[in-house]
Amino acid sequence: MLPPLTDFVALLGINLVLCALALRLMDAIAAMRAISPIRPWAGWMSALVFALLCWPVGTAQLPVAAYLRGVSADLSITLVMLACLDLVQRVAGLRAVDKREYSLVYAAIALAALFLYPLALGWGDWDAYRLGWSGPALWLALLVLSLSCWARGLKLLPVLVALALLAWTAGVLESCNLWDYLIDPWLALLALFQCVKMGAEKIASQFRRKSAKAAGPAPA
Repeated sequence: MLPPLTDFVALLGINLVLCALALRLMDAIAAMRAISPIRPWAGWMSALVFALLCWPVGTAQLPVAAYLRGVSADLSITLVMLACLDLVQRVAGLRAVDKREYSLVYAAIALAALFLYPLALGWGDWDAYRLGWSGPALWLALLVLSLSCWARGLKLLPVLVALALLAWTAGVLESCNLWDYLIDPWLALLALFQCVKMGAEKIASQFRRKSAKAAGPAPA
């Protein structure tokens, strides 16, 4: 007997995100130990992780991902799609999206998180989470943001927004709030971390350039 669509999509999303995370961790370990990258075996490794997460355990014979769902809750469509892109890159060795596209996506998600979660937790008299209940203001903001990005040749963010809207229209998650399709706490933490990382890398790069200028040309 097949599970309901919402359960199937939620468990599939958790599986894909954890597969991408497992490959990322393996790549990081390989880089730290200066050993060969895992790319030749990435497909088999991701398939093994996926199979383990689908393995039924316990008296209820639920898949491992179902127990993890009790901790993580349903993941946003945006996070699942980013995980799929990461899997394609690591398994096939292809970078389908430019780095600056990811930078824009993470910056937009971080700003959305800083706007949404403090207000949703009661840090004001207005709850931004209510915009996700078929609020036209959120639709308009997403439309303006997507069109602005598309006009500048940035396609990743508009595509992610479009996929989240399609999934929300189809009701593939248990939640009926559009915010839950666009963002989740795990994605918010990832975006904030990436923004801090990008900022630190930019500051370090500027510092190296200034140091190189101050040192002057190398002696002949």
